[in-house]
Amino acid sequence: MGFHTFDPERADRLEDATRFRFCSREELLGPLPRGPDATVLDVGSGTGFYTDEIAPFVGRVLALDVQREMHGKYHTKGIPANVSPVTANAESLPLADGTVGGAFSTMTFHESTTPDALAELKRVLTASAPFVVVDWSGDGSGESGPPVEERFDAERARDLLTDAGFTVETDEERSETFRVVARA
Repeated sequence: MGFHTFDPERADRLEDATRFRFCSREELLGPLPRGPDATVLDVGSGTGFYTDEIAPFVGRVLALDVQREMHGKYHTKGIPANVSPVTANAESLPLADGTVGGAFSTMTFHESTTPDALAELKRVLTASAPFVVVDWSGDGSGESGPPVEERFDAERARDLLTDAGFTVETDEERSETFRVVARA
């Protein structure tokens, strides 16, 4: 899809704790590596709402966002010491091959997922590293999140990941979101 990004002028909405009803810290953290040696990538970090939830459990989080304004808002909020903002396009990650032990994407898979972006993500992940995706579902009502026509559903996300060489472990459709866990 790749044609919808969140408006930085509305970034305060990203700090709303009611977002946990769509995606919990535990469902992101479960498959991810933990501990002081673990490096994970937050694909589409925005203002760091979910980045901050994962940071206490890993050695380093790379907070990837294509919009410099989002990182500016994250700096204003306060970035944990073990979080490194990375401003880049998902199709051209400034990271070395096989250096990331896991990745997650919350409500941004629809914004940047292309075959090239998934190939690039797979390149930077270590072998068998998990990638956890929770995003707005194309099967949802559209009352929250982007317009329904800009979304994927769990089946399409699974197919995109499989086509990119990931092994999908789980995919589930929920009322407004889907969750997919895949491995590089």
